Order: sequence, then structure tokens, then C-alpha cells
Amino acid sequence: MDKIKKNTIVSMLIKLEDEEGNIIDESEELMYLHGGYNQIFKKLEDELEGKKVGDTFHVTLTPAEAFGEYDESLVLKELLEDLPEDIYVGAELDGEEEGIVYVIESIDKEHAILNANHELAGIALIASGKILEIEQLSDEAAQELLKEEHHH
Repeated sequence: MDKIKKNTIVSMLIKLEDEEGNIIDESEELMYLHGGYNQIFKKLEDELEGKKVGDTFHVTLTPAEAFGEYDESLVLKELLEDLPEDIYVGAELDGEEEGIVYVIESIDKEHAILNANHELAGIALIASGKILEIEQLSDEAAQELLKEEHHH
């Protein structure tokens, strides 16, 4: 019986809830390549190591293990005159650092509040689900797959 190990393609049902039991995300089927490629939360990946088709999982992730702690330094108050004219609440602006995106939270007469925290930052999550299918790839095939993903 195959078990999940490095370079296994894992197909699973997964549900993410917060600690109050509110469903944050429920995907019918999620596929990822197992083996430390940062495709899913590390703690969840560790939990799935060695599991077989039909196994279930239930993992609690702290905010740091999920989408990160809430970081006050990622909330900025900017003068409107320093921002593009066509902004609106919910608009996204790229930050100066690569990979940082600010979302405009509010706008008043002179300022806008920009927030680059992930919308789920600071929230502990409970991930649960079931393994549907696994397929072991060769190292070459896994590398090919990763290359393809980077091109998208």
C-alpha cells in the first residue's frame, strides 16, 4: 500500500475552519506535491507524511503556522495625494517590496488605510479532511511538475 512520502502527488478533501467552527474554506479536492515544496502549510504536510488513501486528518494550526501573525507594521496610513486617484476600498496596491500587496481598508477625506496582512492573518485554523488518491512520482517527474508550475 502506497504511503505519502517525498514527491507524492496527493489528492485530498480539505476543510479549513477557525476555532469557532466557522468554515473558511472547503475545497472539493485539493492536489499538491508532497515533499517540502511549500505548497501547503508545513505542519499539515508533516501530518500527512506516511498516510494512505482513505486516511483522515485533523490538524490545528496556530496563526504563525497558517497565514501568519497579524503584523501592525503592515498597516499604513497614507495621504491620498500620494496614492493613485482611482483607488477604492478593497483595491489592491503593490508595495515597494516584492510580493507585498496592500489592500485599501478605508478612505477618508485626506488619508487611506492600507493593510498588507493576509485576510486570515492572526487566525488559528483547524484543517481536516481525507486522502483521496496518491501517486508516487520519480524525482525527475516531480521536478518537471514544479518547473511547469513556475511557468504559469
